[in-house]
Amino acid sequence: MATSRWAYLLLWLAFALPGGVLAEETPLSRIAFGSCAKQDLPQPIWDAVVDTDPQIFLFIGDNIYGDSADMDVLRAKWAQLGAQPGYQKLKAHCPIYAVWDDHDFGLNDGGVEFAAKDASQQVFLDFFEEPASSPRRTRKGLYDARIVGPEGQRVQLILLDTRYFRTRLIRHNEPREPGEGDRGPYAPNLDPQATVLGEEQWAWLAEQLRQPADLRIIATSIQLLADGHRWEGWGTFPLERQRMLGLLKQTKASGVIFISGDRHSAEISAIDIGLGYPVLDVTSSSLNRPAKWHTEFNPYRQGTKYLDENFGTILIDWSQEDPVIRSQVRDIDGKVVLQHRTTLGQMQAK
Repeated sequence: MATSRWAYLLLWLAFALPGGVLAEETPLSRIAFGSCAKQDLPQPIWDAVVDTDPQIFLFIGDNIYGDSADMDVLRAKWAQLGAQPGYQKLKAHCPIYAVWDDHDFGLNDGGVEFAAKDASQQVFLDFFEEPASSPRRTRKGLYDARIVGPEGQRVQLILLDTRYFRTRLIRHNEPREPGEGDRGPYAPNLDPQATVLGEEQWAWLAEQLRQPADLRIIATSIQLLADGHRWEGWGTFPLERQRMLGLLKQTKASGVIFISGDRHSAEISAIDIGLGYPVLDVTSSSLNRPAKWHTEFNPYRQGTKYLDENFGTILIDWSQEDPVIRSQVRDIDGKVVLQHRTTLGQMQAK
């Protein structure tokens, strides 16, 4: 099984990526990412994304607003995204590596209860031209991981599936009136049996975090760290969030950066869990559908929140003796509006 996986990885990296070849030994220094693209609205932001010259684009959820259990409807909406001139330009420029969130999954705020998830998974993989030999074609869920770059410059890309296995959300019944804090609909689920990733994916993730890598970029479609709102996020499953942070410490995973979307606004969050460096969550959303009313409290936010159209970039300067890593949010013109800067040496687990 391990041999076939590596064979698939080498084949995929060398031949099957849209937008050109990204060879296994290519030093990865320019990564772009984003989420929340309404397929039937203009998407001018792609010009700015391409102008940053990314070597790969991570599409991390709500890549369309499908919201249907009818696969013909989903296919038609994926076709609308595919027909966008800017998206075509991106696809011609670089490989696209994607995972879903609720709207491209097919059910708003949905999880394990969505009956059409298996069919939707295949439609998703068809759109992104996933090879027939890919493990994502046969296993449950879209989670996946790849390592790119030579020894000393290995970047691990991990895509988590926060939909396929996720326990149904529960709603709170607290009466709220205008001005009384955030009014999101969900209550924390404290059931020890509740899950975001499911046991199979958790075991897989632990295995991935033990793989040798210098920098690890982990995409989770929903926010990991942000707290203080009652919308979707790992905060609605606090025991699962604790498990994630505990797994980082258990595996002594160095160089971890989480990226997330979903919120139709952007921010950078960080928390010190005693790992030896702060755990970072860079949220970028939306590519073309911002919601400018998101002003909720977040005790882990670094700096301000950005409310207009945006995308994310991670730039790695391998030319420095201690490589510099810039995690950024950029506006519709490609200008940096939020940034966290550190070095690889400062991201070592203890």
